[in-house]
Amino acid sequence: MPPELDLKSNLTEYSVSELSFSLKRTVEDAYGHVRLRGEISGFRGQHASGHAYFTLKDEKACIDAVCWRSTFGNLKFKPEEGLEVIATGKVTTYPGRSKYQIVIEQLEPAGLGALMALLEERKRKLAEEGLFDEALKKPLPFLPRVIGVVTSPTGAVIRDILHRLEDRFPSHVLLWPCRVQGDTCAQEVAAAIEAFNALDGSGFMPRPDLIIVARGGGSLEDLWGFNEEAVVRAAFASDIPLISAVGHETDWTLIDLVADYRAPTPTGAAERAVPVRADLLLQVSGFGVRMGGVLRSSLGGHRNRFLAASRGIPKPSAILALPRQHFDSISGRLGRGTLSHVQRARSLFTSQAMRLPKLSQLITAPRHRLDATARMLAPALSANAQKHRGRFDRAAQLRPHLLSGRARQARERLTRLERQATRAMQSEIALKRRRLEEQSKLLVSLGPQNVLARGFALVRDEAGQVVRQAAGVSPGARLDLQFADGHLGAIAEKAMPDKPTPKRTATPKTQSPEPQSSKPEASAEKPPAKQGKLL
Repeated sequence: MPPELDLKSNLTEYSVSELSFSLKRTVEDAYGHVRLRGEISGFRGQHASGHAYFTLKDEKACIDAVCWRSTFGNLKFKPEEGLEVIATGKVTTYPGRSKYQIVIEQLEPAGLGALMALLEERKRKLAEEGLFDEALKKPLPFLPRVIGVVTSPTGAVIRDILHRLEDRFPSHVLLWPCRVQGDTCAQEVAAAIEAFNALDGSGFMPRPDLIIVARGGGSLEDLWGFNEEAVVRAAFASDIPLISAVGHETDWTLIDLVADYRAPTPTGAAERAVPVRADLLLQVSGFGVRMGGVLRSSLGGHRNRFLAASRGIPKPSAILALPRQHFDSISGRLGRGTLSHVQRARSLFTSQAMRLPKLSQLITAPRHRLDATARMLAPALSANAQKHRGRFDRAAQLRPHLLSGRARQARERLTRLERQATRAMQSEIALKRRRLEEQSKLLVSLGPQNVLARGFALVRDEAGQVVRQAAGVSPGARLDLQFADGHLGAIAEKAMPDKPTPKRTATPKTQSPEPQSSKPEASAEKPPAKQGKLL
């Protein structure tokens, strides 16, 4: 056997798995726990399984790092790309890839400079997103009814806030207890802000009008929970105005930049939240005094203007004087106007009545025609009926066996028609007579005879024309005076002024329709020395 074969036969033979796990045990025994300083590289967030994989490097070398899901949730600082950290954990190998790696159990920034660099980078990132824009900040309520406070229930901060609110303006305070330092600080503060905004006021807990996030002073590491991105985004998304009071006046955190108002201390936050009640009472009292003075001054001015305006208004008696005088004038003329209107209507009615012919002439002729027509129709109807009856009788004698039935029917029909014609004629004559009587009554009511019967007289001249005006009659003219019961002759004198005339009864000389008589003619030949009045 060759010598090289003998040499090989003296070496221990391993499988790949045996060698890999042997190396794994060796590395873990030699490096149980180490603190490793380096810069995070290749961090892309948590894997779907919840684990985190990245690399720690310096200027010469690099090592893979693994942070299991159970550990990642408890880290004080979350890994970020480019952050220099100090990682504590075990060095081990991964046999499936023949790589060595560190399993991280704790992670912290590598000094204060790293924290400041991380803070500045986070501040720049959030500012680019517009979370610190002043135009988006909400105004604080002047006098909130309910104030929500996010802080530790055991610290001095809550006591300072309550004491200051009690001194200035007692208000209803809701405390949401949470840790203000440590690993879970950021999550609890963000959850408290979101919980206050989720209240709708319908339950036993009212919805706050203002939120105060407060904490006492401390180092950068102590205040780091208020620099977490979760807290900043929760404060930005709050619909309720928020005051940040984290640390002392010289301390600042990212929540101060996103809050609607940054108070230097928790006591300052309470002072900004509510005004001083005594100052408000004094201010309201001053407003009341000023308002009373303004009202008195305004009422005095209105009273003076009203008095000045009332002096320019006339008295009611002066306003009503002219209408009252006008009314008296019209009422005085009303009686005379009514009498004049009645006289004009009576004269017009009389003149119209004079134009109508005599009632006897209008009624007598139609009555005579109607009577003559009635007298003529009755014999004519009887003669016509006798004529047709004789004709049917002769026809019945000629053909009694053929025409007896038809003749009897015709005779009955003729008799029926004769009765109907007689009734129709009588009804027509009665209708005509009623209409004639109605017209006669109308003529009587509208005729001049009724007017004459009331004491009026109809004056005619020698030609028989009606005299309507005294100006149309010359002195010495003969006149005919028609009364209701006859005529009188008269001779006109000169016109006389209107004056009351004594009542005298004129006895008609004659009742003949002739306008002239022998006595008036004799008086015309020799007029008497003094002639009496016409009426």
